[in-house]
Amino acid sequence: MIEIPSFNELIEKSIISNWDKDALTDFKGATLQYHDVARKIEKLHIMFESSGVQRGDKIALCGRNSSNWAVAFLATLTYGAVAVPILHEFTADQIHNIVNHSEAKLLFVGDYVATIIDQTKMPDLEGIIYIPDYSLVVSRTDKLTYAREHLNAMFGEKYPKFFRKEHVHYYREQSPEELALINYTSGTTGFSKGVMIPYRAMWSNYDFAMTAVAKHIKKGDNVISILPMAHMYGMAFEFLFEFLFGCHVFYLTRVPSPAIIAAAFAEVKPAIIIAVPLVIEKIIRKKVLPKLQTNRMRLLLNMPFVNKKVFEKIREQVVNAFGGKFYEIIVGGAAFNQEVEQFLQRIEFPYTVGYGATECAPIICYADCHDFVAGSCGKPVVHMEVKIDSPDPQNVPGEILARGLNVMLGYFKNEEATAQTLDAEGWYHTGDLGLMDADGNVFIKGRSKNMLLGASGQNIYPEEIEDKLNSLNMVNECIVVQRGEKLVGLVYPDFDEAATMQLNDSDLENIMEENRQELNASQPPYCRLAAIEIVKEEFEKTPKKSIKRYLYK
Repeated sequence: MIEIPSFNELIEKSIISNWDKDALTDFKGATLQYHDVARKIEKLHIMFESSGVQRGDKIALCGRNSSNWAVAFLATLTYGAVAVPILHEFTADQIHNIVNHSEAKLLFVGDYVATIIDQTKMPDLEGIIYIPDYSLVVSRTDKLTYAREHLNAMFGEKYPKFFRKEHVHYYREQSPEELALINYTSGTTGFSKGVMIPYRAMWSNYDFAMTAVAKHIKKGDNVISILPMAHMYGMAFEFLFEFLFGCHVFYLTRVPSPAIIAAAFAEVKPAIIIAVPLVIEKIIRKKVLPKLQTNRMRLLLNMPFVNKKVFEKIREQVVNAFGGKFYEIIVGGAAFNQEVEQFLQRIEFPYTVGYGATECAPIICYADCHDFVAGSCGKPVVHMEVKIDSPDPQNVPGEILARGLNVMLGYFKNEEATAQTLDAEGWYHTGDLGLMDADGNVFIKGRSKNMLLGASGQNIYPEEIEDKLNSLNMVNECIVVQRGEKLVGLVYPDFDEAATMQLNDSDLENIMEENRQELNASQPPYCRLAAIEIVKEEFEKTPKKSIKRYLYK
């Protein structure tokens, strides 16, 4: 058996050993050093105690990424409470439902969320705390009100001769199986399920990063948090690992558009980059690929002696677009577009694709960029085993099953869903279909629940058709749906490009019909599209930036 150290002790040790180093910065805003984080944690603990929060009680957090969000999360764990991170993109009704379902005692809210929620719909909360300054939006106990109004005095009484390293003592979890947080999945229908993440899974994901990533970065290095911290991918690998390692985390605090992200990369120069495919694809499609479409460039690329030099130059440009200082870009959350992935392969760009799930907090598979096999999502990580539920895992797709320290305890107050997902032998059933080669590399073939059935019983994986369609002329994003026995492609075109080229609706329809014919020529008969329909608005997406398919049946 592996001896699992206390996760909260790791937080404590990092704060003490990095006391005067920069810890958290709101991009274009204030910086907190590790000792500032410790002071804020201590003040929040005073507020928690005053509002009657007990060990094991739930504290919810809902707001955009920021230093104060991160501190509130650390304060929750180190007090012995259970954190309930909620995505700020959720609707007010979803937020009310998660707060009530999780039995949260306190709720931290960001500036936007504060304006949409209705406190009367969350009657069991003791208080609602405003993340930017920890002021009280709502207090339902006199003790909490008093504590907030007299917080500095109470802090001064507790630490009359300055607050120092030796005062940092945090709650130690009683067992690695103890519940650390409940993470509600994006949820496609109705209200989402609360994934119960134990401390062992938090430590195991950190230990994976220590073995896989730590050798390529050093204390004090910069990283940018782009993905929402309320999502396990962003939390584990853009915040917790780096904070425990002694890095300096920058938060964009605003909606991360490609322009804002590009500016942040240029200024912060992160040592490692964690991203979803959409972020990388947009930057490459807008900034890099257009330069390669010129006649002169095509000519150079076709000359064998010149093209190696050209590719080196292109790689340098792409690396600089992401800050120029990183070891590798780790992509996860969805499949890469094949055209973009082939381009990155040709220029020998340092990227890798990982695979995970909220239920595994989140990592399941990974490979270093130098060992990465194109088209795969790496191999099972340390503390995890993976198998394909198929008679011939190398050739016949089957469901991907995972087992190990990263796996959740189950779904909160939902034994039925837990029993459907975790089997008696501890295997987590991912719902994803995949293959595994002889070397253990896993290749995802699609979501089993997205699989469509052809007229003669053929299995159709819409993602494979979409990947090709996404590479065609004027297609910004798309999904393939089934109507009766026919397949239809829904396409959101590149309207910016269309405006530049002065194309009207009729032109776009003609282009899409050409696309349809080109696509169908490369597909077996049962995978061919009967039509392409243009949609006028971007598709609605989950926080991982994958399209909410269920809205477009």
